[in-house]
Amino acid sequence: MSPARPTAPTVKDDERLVRRVAKSHNLTDEQYAQIVRILRRPPTLTEVGMFGVLWAEHCSYASSKIYLRTFPTKGKRILVAAGKENAGLVDIGDGLAVAFKAESHNHPSAVEPHAGAATGVGGIIRDIFTMGARPIALFDSLRFGPLNGHARTRFLFEGVVKGIADYGNSVGVPTVGGEIYFDEAYRENPLVNVMCIGVVPHTAVAKGAARGRGNPVIYVGSSTGRDGLGGASFASRELSDESEADRPAVQLGDPFAEKCLIEATLEALATGDVVGIQDMGAAGLTCSTSETASRGGCGMEIDVAKVPRRETGMTPYEVMLSESQERMLLIAKQGQEAAVKKLFAKWGLNAVTIGRVTGGDRVRVFDGTELVADAPVAALTHGAPVYRRPVKRPAGFARLQRLPLRAVPVPRDLNHTLLQLLGSPTIADKAAVYEQYDHMVQTNTVVLPGRSDAAVLRLKGTGTLLAATTDANGTYCLLDPYEGGKLAVAEAARNVACVGAEPLAVTDCLNFGSPLDPGVMWQFRECVRGISEACRAFGTPVTGGNVSLYNESPRGAVDPTPVIGMIGLIQHTAHSIQHTEGRACYAPVTMGFKDEGDLVWLLGETREELGASEYLKLIHHRKQGRPPRVDLAAERRLQQLLVEGARAGLWKSAHDCAEGGLAVAVAECCIAEPDHIIGAVLDLSLVTCHLSLRLDALLFGESAGRVVISCEPHRTKRVAALTARAGVPARLVGTVGGGRVKIGEWIDAGIGELSAAWRGAFRRTA
Repeated sequence: MSPARPTAPTVKDDERLVRRVAKSHNLTDEQYAQIVRILRRPPTLTEVGMFGVLWAEHCSYASSKIYLRTFPTKGKRILVAAGKENAGLVDIGDGLAVAFKAESHNHPSAVEPHAGAATGVGGIIRDIFTMGARPIALFDSLRFGPLNGHARTRFLFEGVVKGIADYGNSVGVPTVGGEIYFDEAYRENPLVNVMCIGVVPHTAVAKGAARGRGNPVIYVGSSTGRDGLGGASFASRELSDESEADRPAVQLGDPFAEKCLIEATLEALATGDVVGIQDMGAAGLTCSTSETASRGGCGMEIDVAKVPRRETGMTPYEVMLSESQERMLLIAKQGQEAAVKKLFAKWGLNAVTIGRVTGGDRVRVFDGTELVADAPVAALTHGAPVYRRPVKRPAGFARLQRLPLRAVPVPRDLNHTLLQLLGSPTIADKAAVYEQYDHMVQTNTVVLPGRSDAAVLRLKGTGTLLAATTDANGTYCLLDPYEGGKLAVAEAARNVACVGAEPLAVTDCLNFGSPLDPGVMWQFRECVRGISEACRAFGTPVTGGNVSLYNESPRGAVDPTPVIGMIGLIQHTAHSIQHTEGRACYAPVTMGFKDEGDLVWLLGETREELGASEYLKLIHHRKQGRPPRVDLAAERRLQQLLVEGARAGLWKSAHDCAEGGLAVAVAECCIAEPDHIIGAVLDLSLVTCHLSLRLDALLFGESAGRVVISCEPHRTKRVAALTARAGVPARLVGTVGGGRVKIGEWIDAGIGELSAAWRGAFRRTA
């Protein structure tokens, strides 16, 4: 660029127009005045747009940052700490690291479910390969309103699932796990959270920092259009009856372009010609230029006139704020532009030099010879306003927690109750969803979806496997956000441990209502406190994640829903290897019972805890009480026991007791394998011998820290000795076999009937 460039913006935008645009970005009068003080003049239209999107909650975390700083972020395996790069990075040995992160795309999915969900998948994949990692798996954590009789919910549900399937299947990254809940709280505001996992050699890790004065800034990927304009601002306000007008803020994705972008980017990074890289995600070019400059401690100049466009007449404001998908910003070494451009051209992608790294600390945006924006990097990024919002426990909270059990009758027909729970969409088999996903592409999937408590992926060329899951329970967090936060981490770690994996680290996606509501901020603070405490207890640092606020509609806020993404490692031993046709392979611990005569054990303590349970909501239409209490030390002992037992080859199955309690967990163990359903007979007298439990609490309560395992009879002494040494309560409660599920004198149901209820839920709600 010519040194004769102007030193101050040469455009004179109408200040009344600029102020109207500021309002459209949710900027307050106080914030606008602060921008004027920073610039020492009124902002241009492009500048107010840049400040508007980067100061939005979606990008700045203005209301949540003070609490996020309390997360534990350090650990012996952490290579990149939370917030330092596009995704967290965890050492898994063999010179490899796992990059993983979760993101939300809630508001776009509420307005345009297919496109919103699809571009959520595309965006999180880009966060992973900008780290230099090959994306190997996707997980989705979804929340919708009730399905029965609600056409709008059905439309949202089907559109979101199809959007995830269409994008993930086409881009070649398997969706291997996740969760779906249905609750009235999400009727108008669905939650669409996606986690992606990638693997990268330590020597190939890429950074998102702009460095090297004079180094060229190269735009790569698809052309820029007007789709996604103001997406970050749209995600930073409540949904309303007028939200349909925000459809232009929803991006449009092209998974085939993304596949080319993955390959071209990884190939370019391997050459060593790329100094820094950033996805053009939320806030588009504004975010990618400002954040790379901020991380590198430098300035940047770009010329938007050089940006490839697919629409005519676009203004600098529109180019800088567009959130068109499948685009990246690269900082290359001087003299290597031609090689980088040739590589991207090979994949049919744009690669255009649009600027350069500069000294100083400013982002300067030109439109040809005209300077349209000039702002300090720090003011746009880490210097954005941070607020300590008012915090107050919601009115009526104590009343919500009160649960007079005398007003909750025990059902007479407990068989029917079990069938109702198994047939509820939250608990029921999700094959209707995951069968739409290509979960076998890349051939790393060891356990099929629905067969275990966590997904298991092989890492080719290594002696380990990776386990991962996502977990959350909004009802728990509504009724006690502190305990709910702890429980989300505990269940995620327990699920990973059930397949024999040592929990390593977490990412999160924190979904809450408006930060301007003191009750919402109290929920947020308490959930973060619970998550932090559990992560410290388990030694699972937080590697990063996402905060999604303003999840509200005229009906009110969603339940506080902190989604936890957990990864773990499975180490092979002689006992965990089986030999098939002369080849050694991993024998996974899945949830389904295997053989007649195997013994069934219950690990952990059962208490009289019915509050916040799925049973209470579904059968008694009560959303109240206190959620189960979690003993973090006991949970840690249970995790270690599950991993040790799996490595020793003691368990043939393992499944945690979660929604629906013990009876549902046992039924799922019997019917999880569609081609091998098998019954079980349980005697729970040993569970109740020292307690006076209500029957419904015994069968359907959701006490934390419990797992149903099965083993061969000759393993009994070893199981008893191992559990005693671990300090984990263990009771032999039954035997696998037969064609029925019998639990004491209270439940006696045919496995065919149970399987039909569990597998047919989504057909019945059509």
